[in-house]
Amino acid sequence: MLVHTSGDPEAGDTRRWQFAVASGILGWVLDAFDFFVLVFLFDTLAVHFNIKKIAIVYTLTLTLAMRPVGALLFGALADRFGRKKPLILCVLYFSTITVLTGFSPNYTFFLVMRALYGIGMGGYWGVGASYAMESAPQRLRGILSGLMQSGYPFGYLLVAVAMQTLVPAFGWRSLFLVGFGVALVIVALTVAAPESDAWKLHKTASVKTILLFTFQNIRLFIYLVILMAVMLCLSHGTQDLYPDFLRSMPWLSRGTIFNMPFLYGIPILYNIGAIGGALFFGQLSEKLGRRHSIMLALSVSLLSIYAWAFGHSAMVLLLGSFFMQAGVQGAFGVIPAHLNELSPDPVRSLFPGFVYQLGVLLTAPAVAIEYVLRDHFGYPIALTLFELCVIVLLMFLFGFGPERLGRSFRQVVLTPSDAPSVREGEIGEAV
Repeated sequence: MLVHTSGDPEAGDTRRWQFAVASGILGWVLDAFDFFVLVFLFDTLAVHFNIKKIAIVYTLTLTLAMRPVGALLFGALADRFGRKKPLILCVLYFSTITVLTGFSPNYTFFLVMRALYGIGMGGYWGVGASYAMESAPQRLRGILSGLMQSGYPFGYLLVAVAMQTLVPAFGWRSLFLVGFGVALVIVALTVAAPESDAWKLHKTASVKTILLFTFQNIRLFIYLVILMAVMLCLSHGTQDLYPDFLRSMPWLSRGTIFNMPFLYGIPILYNIGAIGGALFFGQLSEKLGRRHSIMLALSVSLLSIYAWAFGHSAMVLLLGSFFMQAGVQGAFGVIPAHLNELSPDPVRSLFPGFVYQLGVLLTAPAVAIEYVLRDHFGYPIALTLFELCVIVLLMFLFGFGPERLGRSFRQVVLTPSDAPSVREGEIGEAV
């Protein structure tokens, strides 16, 4: 039963909402940059620490596995005490850990730092996404969702650029240091932004209440964890090992594209495709719906698989990877809005963030599994088999899943559970 509403879904303190959105987006760019640094430094770090490359690859898995801890910790703080202070704490935490990583004296220290970094990386998305989605005008939710999620491939792109600019001039350690200045900009933006009106309306009295409210919505919770686990197999399965796949073809090391070596130029260009896809499908979801837009984006990736994995020329690989990432991140561009619209109001930081990062935990072995498949079948077949299974499963999950397009974040519902109702033909009444 509805007991309170602000009327206009865009009512409330919308002054300086752009600062809130900018801090959420920029923080995700920085988070992605700090994560993807390793993707380009597998060989360099293996030589530096005098270990096998698989040990460096393993640290990616460890980082991903620690993300749910951060989502639970920072998400609960954000639902209890507001979005601003936990966001500032989180970005300063993971940026400091990243700087310390650059000064690792040995592999053990490096391993511990990457695990601790995973806590901060996992904490940021839920807080940043809820802060951005709650602060933005409802009519802009789709495009800003795409802009938020496009921060991830943009961070990847920036690493590829930094490998050609910072590393030759200052060495590989500079990649772990450069982000701290950006963290201070994010802090300044967050301080200047208003607190979320939606949080003020739905805030709860204790962390215990927040956790209880989360598990009152257990069916929806389980569905979304499964959904995000498969979505993250799509994302990490197409991104994390792809630069290594390109390096496995010696002929690519000898050419250039747009005056850039193929090994860096192709990742830069396919991440431009990823950013474009996130923005396009995010905006499209306002008219076509969240699920149908995601399924259309997945179709683009499905059609790109052969060129992406089996391309026998640089141009075919470029086109395949460009449209692959346009589809992958196009689908992900809808996710911030989709998860926030499905999430119960009092736990809109913890619920989508924890769901997202538990999906990451289930997905943590994916990169290592792909690497093992590569040893048995070669990169093209391993990548193809993995992603075909993932895309087909996602089509099913989204085809029969729930949606709350355009849901207002400024309503209070007096019910035991705020689990969203769903359209006819979808999975259950609470899922």
